[in-house]
Amino acid sequence: MGSIRTRKLVYGLLTLSFILFASPFFVWWGVKAGLFGAIPDSTEIQSIRNNQASEIYFSNGDLLGKYYLYDRTSVDYNYLPTHVVNALIATEDARFFEHHGIDYKSLLRVFFKTIVLQDNSAGGGSTITQQLAKNLFPRQDFGLLSIPVNKFREMAIAEQLEEIYSKNEIIALYLNTVPFGDHVFGVESASRRFYNASVNDLTIDQAAVLIGMLKGNYAYNPRVFPERSLSRRNVVLSQMNKYGYLTELELHAYQDLPIQLDYTKMTLHEGPAPYFREQMRMQLLEWCKSHFKADGSPYNLYTDGLKIYTTLDAGMQQAAELAMQKHMAALQTAFEKEWGSNAPWLKNKELIEHAVKQTPVYLSLRKKGLTEKEIADSLHKERMMELFEWAGNQEVKASVYDSVQHYLKFLQAGFVAMDPKTGAVRAWVGGINHQYFEYDHVNVNTKRQVGSTFKPFVFASALEKGVKPCDYFSSKQITYENMENWAPENAEAETHNFYTMKGALTHSVNTVSVKVLEETGIASTVKLARNLNISSTLPEVPSLALGTADISTIELAGAYAAFLNHGIPVAPQMLLRVEDGEGNVLEEFVADEQQAAMSENTSKIMLDMMQAVINDGTGKRLHFRYNLPNALAGKTGTTQSNRDGWFVGMLPNLVTVTWVGANNPKIYFKSTILGQGASSALPIFAFFLEKLNNDSHYNVITRERFAALSDDLLYLVDCEPYKEKEGFIKGLLTRKEQEVRDFGEEKKKGFLSKIKSIFKKKEN
Repeated sequence: MGSIRTRKLVYGLLTLSFILFASPFFVWWGVKAGLFGAIPDSTEIQSIRNNQASEIYFSNGDLLGKYYLYDRTSVDYNYLPTHVVNALIATEDARFFEHHGIDYKSLLRVFFKTIVLQDNSAGGGSTITQQLAKNLFPRQDFGLLSIPVNKFREMAIAEQLEEIYSKNEIIALYLNTVPFGDHVFGVESASRRFYNASVNDLTIDQAAVLIGMLKGNYAYNPRVFPERSLSRRNVVLSQMNKYGYLTELELHAYQDLPIQLDYTKMTLHEGPAPYFREQMRMQLLEWCKSHFKADGSPYNLYTDGLKIYTTLDAGMQQAAELAMQKHMAALQTAFEKEWGSNAPWLKNKELIEHAVKQTPVYLSLRKKGLTEKEIADSLHKERMMELFEWAGNQEVKASVYDSVQHYLKFLQAGFVAMDPKTGAVRAWVGGINHQYFEYDHVNVNTKRQVGSTFKPFVFASALEKGVKPCDYFSSKQITYENMENWAPENAEAETHNFYTMKGALTHSVNTVSVKVLEETGIASTVKLARNLNISSTLPEVPSLALGTADISTIELAGAYAAFLNHGIPVAPQMLLRVEDGEGNVLEEFVADEQQAAMSENTSKIMLDMMQAVINDGTGKRLHFRYNLPNALAGKTGTTQSNRDGWFVGMLPNLVTVTWVGANNPKIYFKSTILGQGASSALPIFAFFLEKLNNDSHYNVITRERFAALSDDLLYLVDCEPYKEKEGFIKGLLTRKEQEVRDFGEEKKKGFLSKIKSIFKKKEN
């Protein structure tokens, strides 16, 4: 009886052993037979192409940023430094060049040490090729059999990978697909993220840090866990020494080094030119819709690894951003101090309520059907949040209401620099901080009143209509009865009575500007503006002369370029070319040919006038306060109640436009002293040019001088820019002349003129 039980027990154990021994083979057979889903065939494996981040570049080829779903940039094996490959093999698969995708010796070692001896130090036994298979074809859920089935699938795919690709190609494929944490895929993207360098420039210790992350891209992330990462790096270095890739001396030298990151995150919010990159993103998404790959599908900006080359200049962009930050931080402090406790973002409840009701959180709560009281209660609840401050962001306990009030107070800036001959955009700053203020103040869709920066178009139109540069206009204030008794005023009391256009532009005399418009005609001025590519709505009213039109910063730059470009405006150009991932040019971009909007002589005379603005007028602080030695022309602009400050700054080969104001026009400067364009906007240009002057690379721009006027043009402008009244008697007789009348009516004649006309009639 006992012997029967013994035999049954032995039989049962043998059967169980057979099942345990044979089951892997049955699972393996089932995987190969496709019982658990089809294994990728050779065609699919040959056509492996991972999602690639598209890269956008400065004009000199430096990386500007990326567009991606997963931050991944592929590199060829030949581009990988030897020590990166050695670190990978020494740490992850020492017998890589000896096996054919599956390391059976390693599998047996793992089986006996892990299963029999219960020693978890043996590792997982997966080769680099198997890990690549897992990266390319993610694991699936097969219930209780998930682990063995997925392992066998990876082994089967690994064998096919080894049949189709060389060992070097497998290494490259692996390093291009493996995740490194922080939403980064591939060693090239990881190198740029953690060290701001290409993988080809990594040092041995840096390579060891990145390879060490492969064991756990979060657990060994050097940004998050620097000490843990250091320990793991030293393990990688020890493995390299163990397999002969490092000497003992090298091992200890590298292990003694600290981890020093140069962490660079290329998101839309971070990195250089975020507003420009967002503008390009929108433009490129449209481009992709009309450009197709060989298979007929449209290009995908986020997955097809496009190479996008732009006109943006790396040095100018950095100079513009630093200039903006320097000035706006100081201006914000002065702005808040000027308003004090009576600031509108503190006292104007209607303004605050309106701003609150524009927030996404308010709109979301309202959509859920909450009452106004319930919404208000929710929005007044305090929580920890990070608030932007120029001196450094603050972690505070605040409510949504507090946050809205906080952000209402901030002044914004827009700055663009452009080549006046080609329209190539060299620098683009759309705001003070893209993470907190996404509204772009350079974009063509963002329009603000332009103030006196519109006056050059009025004066240019007058020249085109035959008004002489030396014609004098009275600065006397006029009340226009047919314009609801509108009486334009000058910003400051005028000390002179008659101005030429040059004198009026130099000192930005409003009353004269309106009279020049009247002389020229509103329709003629609007026509010129249209020919200068200004497409914004232009109100056909006398106040157009004072810049009541809303125009975008980028439009203004293209129009002003005509004064530097022989009367020809330019269309902004931002793209040079787009290439595919292999470097094949998909499209090259050429600036559209433009027609002259004014005569070359008009553009030269206007440029001479705007040099006077800098040398003697509202922009003269560029020379006496900022000590800029450059040849400059320009125009300041300030709108009603100091809501917008403008400055157009021009060198012979560069045109720039700067705007400063609050996002909400109901937030404005309390005084003209701080709010005028010469104070609010001009300093950004000054600091920008100061940085260019200190860089010899830009000498061709900063040291260029304006061409002298020809003798014929000098003769036309040879007059005093202003003069006093001509004698007491004439002043007495004309004191009341034209003080009240209709805009556009034929000018009334003075008393002396009437007498002269009588005698002329008698003579006839």
